[in-house]
Amino acid sequence: MNEQVTVTEASPVKQPTLPDAQTVTEVTHYTDRLFSFRVTRPASLRFRSGEFVMLGLMGDNGRPLLRAYSIASPAWDETLGFYSIKVQDGPLTSKLQHIQPGDQVILRPKPVGTLVHDALLPGKRIWFFATGTGIAPFASLLREPETYEKFDEVILTHTCRDVAELKYGEELIALTKDDPLVGEDAQQKLRYYPTTTREESPKMGRITNLIKDGTLFKDLGIDDFSVENDRAMVCGSIGLNTDLKAIFEEYGLEEGANSEPGHYVVEKAFVG
Repeated sequence: MNEQVTVTEASPVKQPTLPDAQTVTEVTHYTDRLFSFRVTRPASLRFRSGEFVMLGLMGDNGRPLLRAYSIASPAWDETLGFYSIKVQDGPLTSKLQHIQPGDQVILRPKPVGTLVHDALLPGKRIWFFATGTGIAPFASLLREPETYEKFDEVILTHTCRDVAELKYGEELIALTKDDPLVGEDAQQKLRYYPTTTREESPKMGRITNLIKDGTLFKDLGIDDFSVENDRAMVCGSIGLNTDLKAIFEEYGLEEGANSEPGHYVVEKAFVG
């Protein structure tokens, strides 16, 4: 199924019946493998754009079934957005993919994560490298004013297998450039580089290969990638994380953390 279907909720919010319950307000199905949803935001929740929370449903055994989900909305948003894969036999997503507006999900309000501005040193450019649903934390950071205050250029690369899987990113870029808070800055500073690895598209290839052979930099007109200029955040498979770390370190970039800012950071919460 490649046709996008969006369902929104207009009926009254249900009263919580689950622990740490939040109510689903919107669901969008992009493909038979990908969907996004929005939920109400706890009044007490404070987070930094780029962080994740534990989210899920009650399992068949009566215990919460949770997994880490990046918050795909900026820290100032009134509701919380998420972007998820669908795994037909997955313990959680086999159930989560069927949620509808008005349903409840469990959301543990303890945000954490490494993909935050505090973990990076100042620089000229920031790169957001994402594969698949790894784009979610960058959906938050792209609409965060601090991103444009700290960097002269913001580059999002998004690599998926098929063209339909790029739809979320395309909509995100359009939304960001039209955003009343960051839209003007985004129009001047934000660049988008989508690629596919299986289905034919205008730009094909794994992002790591496109970096190694110079295609990425040539396409973007960048000839000064360096430890002085560039900062990066990575969210994807363990293979992507490992390969990009090796590439960055060839350029002299050092990994950062909340406690010790560096030149790049990698989110490890979503890989096995």
